[in-house]
Amino acid sequence: MSDFILKASVRNDLGKGASRRLRRANQQVPAVVYGGEKGAQSISVEKTAFYKAIEDEAFFSSVIKLVVDGKEEQVVVRDLQRHPFKPLLTHADFLRVDATHEITMNVPLHVTGEEKCVGIKDQGGELHVLANEVAISCLPKDLPDYLEVDISKVELGTTLHLSDLTLPAGVSSVDLSHGEEHDNAVLSITKVKVRDEAEGEEDTSAE
Repeated sequence: MSDFILKASVRNDLGKGASRRLRRANQQVPAVVYGGEKGAQSISVEKTAFYKAIEDEAFFSSVIKLVVDGKEEQVVVRDLQRHPFKPLLTHADFLRVDATHEITMNVPLHVTGEEKCVGIKDQGGELHVLANEVAISCLPKDLPDYLEVDISKVELGTTLHLSDLTLPAGVSSVDLSHGEEHDNAVLSITKVKVRDEAEGEEDTSAE
């Protein structure tokens, strides 16, 4: 689990106009933190550290230390709203987490071993990634930054499913918890489709 720390302050000046003024000042990002035994709280997050954090893929699948006016809370990011055409964050939602309660998160799926993959290197196949992230459930302390699948020994014609993934201790698949019919495919190695040369010549002649 990665260590991300964001500093914030309670935001008492609320409403759309207040949020616009905050964004124009270009120092903080309006946000809200909710969940747990506390009520929802409007906050403003220091912009520089926040923008740096979102450049890291792991930020979106990590428990974040949110320091609001000196008081620490453990949270995960639930939603980010971005400007439609400018590289700006307009609002963020954070969910409080409890060390004793499981949380559900989408974590990235990292494919490794492609350069050694039997189905690609020796059998002429190509990789098709069918899922870039996987929904998991676990305690905050067990939350992984990503899941890894090694395809170095995967052969041509193989399709790997959620049940083929090796999950860390304490981590379970949300989809598989709903039954085997939700054992979705995550990647496959298939034969490369090569267009028939004769067919290409015929098309050219017809034109």
